[in-house]
Amino acid sequence: MVNHKDLHKLSAAGFLISLGIIYGDIGTSPLYVFTAIVSNQPISNILILGGMSCIFWTLTLQTTLKYVVITLQADNKGEGGIFSLFSLVRKKAKWLIVPAVIGGCALLADGIITPPITISSAIQGLDILYKGLPTIYIVVAIIAGLFLIQKYGTSLVGKAFGPIMLIWFTMMGVLGLSYIIQMPSIFKAINPYYAYQLLAHDPNAFLILGAVFLCTTGAEALYSDLGHCGRENIRVSWVYVKTCLILNYLGQSVWLLHHEGLKLGGRNPFYEIMPAWFLIFGIGIATMAAVIASQALISGSFTLISEAVRLNLWPKVRINYPSMQKGQLYVPSVNWLLCAGCLAVVAIFRRSERMESAYGLSITIAMLMTTILVSVYLKRKKYPNYLVYLFLVVFVLIEGAFFASNLVKFVHGGWFAVMIGCFLFSVMWTWHTARRIRNRYVKFIELSDYYEIIKQLSDDESVPKFASQLVYLTSANFTSEIESKIIYSILQKQPKRADIYWLVHVDVMDEPYIREYKVDFLVPNKLIRIDFKLGFRVEQRINLLFRKVVEDLVKNGEVDITSKYTSLNKYKIVGDFRFIILEKVLSRSHNLSFIEHFIMEYYFILKNLSLSEERGFGLDLSFVTVEQVPLLLADPETITINRIRTH
Repeated sequence: MVNHKDLHKLSAAGFLISLGIIYGDIGTSPLYVFTAIVSNQPISNILILGGMSCIFWTLTLQTTLKYVVITLQADNKGEGGIFSLFSLVRKKAKWLIVPAVIGGCALLADGIITPPITISSAIQGLDILYKGLPTIYIVVAIIAGLFLIQKYGTSLVGKAFGPIMLIWFTMMGVLGLSYIIQMPSIFKAINPYYAYQLLAHDPNAFLILGAVFLCTTGAEALYSDLGHCGRENIRVSWVYVKTCLILNYLGQSVWLLHHEGLKLGGRNPFYEIMPAWFLIFGIGIATMAAVIASQALISGSFTLISEAVRLNLWPKVRINYPSMQKGQLYVPSVNWLLCAGCLAVVAIFRRSERMESAYGLSITIAMLMTTILVSVYLKRKKYPNYLVYLFLVVFVLIEGAFFASNLVKFVHGGWFAVMIGCFLFSVMWTWHTARRIRNRYVKFIELSDYYEIIKQLSDDESVPKFASQLVYLTSANFTSEIESKIIYSILQKQPKRADIYWLVHVDVMDEPYIREYKVDFLVPNKLIRIDFKLGFRVEQRINLLFRKVVEDLVKNGEVDITSKYTSLNKYKIVGDFRFIILEKVLSRSHNLSFIEHFIMEYYFILKNLSLSEERGFGLDLSFVTVEQVPLLLADPETITINRIRTH
């Protein structure tokens, strides 16, 4: 078995895994890019040479320079992705949450459109062999099957991804070369002059620019999958991938120039450069590459949501780990949300040519957000200001132009991606904002004022014992503080006598995989606080982590958890544990503005649909008591009421 850390070093295994994980989306772009550029226009010399030049410089500036050279520098202890990047810079300014959330939602929206367009483009190659074949049903069957197998994990088939993608890229390079040798002069298309000529003089330049952008749609994955492959493997594998992509695009350009003056008429230059005898094999390999591209997007969406949950940007949802492979996870709710979205795309647009209208708009938004966050990161790393601003201006101009050109697609299908993105944004923003509103009304009090009362309650045998070990989850960041609700629960709601009271606090750290804890004995053997410091990619299984910490404390003789009941104590039986979860409910109040009231109502709907606190923290439900407490939004002192006195 290959060690994960070894994959971060430059190696053949790391190279293969990079091919299998990262380049599915950008690697399947040749299936539809030139079809989108030419569209219904007659094929002309300037259209093809200019289109090819635009593709080359987009891959060079956008993918190579921005992502491979610059953005890969912003690794968070070896991890990448928009939320990893946000974790690196979030302390610089509160507003950075906005580009992070917008970018995350745009990437999730992209995950809904990529599988239908790539799989449809691949399967539609069968039209050449079997005229009138209803390929839409094959596409639906493949998409449904892909989502059905997610719960079993993809580690087994995942091992084949690298070799299949190596075959795919090599095949594309060889097919491209077979046409380039017929017209070596095609290399002149690399000259940026042709891109300028096309964009400056073609009346459809804006539409063409939107189509050109499709060649770089998978660039975000180069950064998102940094943790799986390592920077060096990505950089070296990209050289091979880019070479094969450019060769294939050049080969398609030659075929198109051979048909100057004609219209495509439903033909796909990608399949037209294949020899007739190879077509069925080519379609098979293209379909496998499309499935791999879709799988990469689905896995990326699961990772994105799991990070969002731990950063409190998404409701708590069930996250399963179907295999021991690092980073392999399955989020059922997101899986079926993506599945429904993908099938809706197929039902609405039916053909890949129409799907191109919905594709690209969301990913330009994600790229713009990454540019903003990377600029802040570069500034934080003390890069010279002129370099930071040069990076920001250049890529905001490039991506802004792509965004503007993709806006034209809005009425033709882009609305679907925007609608999905807006829905996802509403969920993330509501969850984040409601938490801030809630925290505004959480009252913290000095814990030291209650040390003596808690100690006396623990020893007061006139009060029935609630549990031997009583555990509360606290959001108080300082050991000196405690929520007033917790003290109310212990002393007043129902006095809860226990041998030891435990306070557990979870801090989500900016590092991805840190797992540490700290113990404070506030009242020796009576009141103990444990602070967990967990990375934003660490599963918050508080039940197991808490048990492990208690075992260590017992082993070191720092705490005694033996039952105090006389009959059990003489046999050294461990006392029972009980977790108390305080669930805040919205009380009727006019203190909130209309917008805040709407946000809180939306929040509680999401909360009812999401995993409960106890399940979210992985607690054993048989040891949990849930107490509802009002989220007090009005101070009784502010209410005026007159007393009627009787004589």
